[in-house]
Amino acid sequence: MKTTVMIVEDHPLFSKGLAQLIEAQDNYTVIGEASTAAQALSLLEEKNPQLAVVDLNLGDDDGLELIKTMKASVPELIILVLSMHDERYYAERALRAGAKGYIMKEEAGNKVIDAIHTVMSGKIWLSETERERILDYSTGHSTFANGSDWLASIKKLSDRQLQIFTLIGKGLGTIEIATKLKLSPKTIDSHKEHIKLKLHCSSSQELRQLAIEWLNH
Repeated sequence: MKTTVMIVEDHPLFSKGLAQLIEAQDNYTVIGEASTAAQALSLLEEKNPQLAVVDLNLGDDDGLELIKTMKASVPELIILVLSMHDERYYAERALRAGAKGYIMKEEAGNKVIDAIHTVMSGKIWLSETERERILDYSTGHSTFANGSDWLASIKKLSDRQLQIFTLIGKGLGTIEIATKLKLSPKTIDSHKEHIKLKLHCSSSQELRQLAIEWLNH
């Protein structure tokens, strides 16, 4: 029996290429591709795959929230994140959300297949660099030598705060963010104040500038 795989990726060309890469393996078959969170959840319910390869960047949808929803819906589902987002800021969050591994899109195809084999065998997949970084961080040896202070402070943001920070960087205002996340404007403003404290921002304008820089760093 082949392992059934679904791909959640909003770039059609990349999705097709990944599907071909996976289909070339003897033991795997791709049963569907989704480009949005809604399509992914529908496909999950309809096809019940064993593995989901998920990109975190899904246009207007939040990949981390999707992972949490997928795992709540089908706890036995194995999820591998394949993303362009820097693993320094997202790998640990993805694992906490329910993923079994995190690999960046810049990796070679054979690495992606290695990652798939690893997570399907019940193990965690992370790059050696990220494994060491998480170990250093958990043992208190990390000095965040790479990047500026505010980039290091991104680690301190909760998943919800990072989601809001990212939306600020995309140019959304309080009302728009509140509508999108189905929260009250007051709640969004409260989150913004906490984000400003954690990132040492003195004004909303400075927060916006940091958010834009974050999306383009």
